Amino acid sequence: MTEETPGFEEKPDVPSGATSDDAEPKAASSGGAAPAGDAAQIAGLTAQLDQVRKALEERTADLQRLQAEFQNYRRRVERDRITVKEIAIANLLTELLPVLDDIGRARDHGELVGGFKSVAESLETVAAKMGLQQFGKEGEPFDPTIHEALMHSYAPDVTETTCVAILQPGYRIGERTIRPARVAVAEPQPGAQTVKAEGAEEAPAAGDEKDNGPEEG
Repeated sequence: MTEETPGFEEKPDVPSGATSDDAEPKAASSGGAAPAGDAAQIAGLTAQLDQVRKALEERTADLQRLQAEFQNYRRRVERDRITVKEIAIANLLTELLPVLDDIGRARDHGELVGGFKSVAESLETVAAKMGLQQFGKEGEPFDPTIHEALMHSYAPDVTETTCVAILQPGYRIGERTIRPARVAVAEPQPGAQTVKAEGAEEAPAAGDEKDNGPEEG
């Protein structure tokens, strides 16, 4: 049985010709190389991160541009769709105007009765729901933008060009006129204002003579 010598410690093997003091500088030098490698690795990762951020910013800008273009496209398509719908409705109602004129004449002559009356009123209701509005009344001032004068005359009881008869009513959809009202117009009688003004001037003169009569007596 072998007895261990108290206080004996094993030492690492040292190559021949070298002492234990020579091993310590090597360990120190190998430990100092580690921070330099970490710095290079961090610099490389930072460069990669910058590239990723730049690419992300570019892709974000592209996405925002595409989104703006898509929104503009949607608005343009919606606007075109509404315009096409309005044109289609206007064309349809324009074709129905002669029918509505016949209904109006039948109503004026008391011929709108029975089943024909029910159908006519249903047609007028549908046309109104689609936005068709009738305009043109007797006595309103003549407006060349919405009226078409088919007859012309003079009248002493008007002070401006006036619609005195509605030959065909006008129709509009919203602010768009699809047919002007066809009317007969009357203008003030030529010289009527001059005659009226002269008569107004003569009246006081006659009154003055009447007032002077009792004074002479």
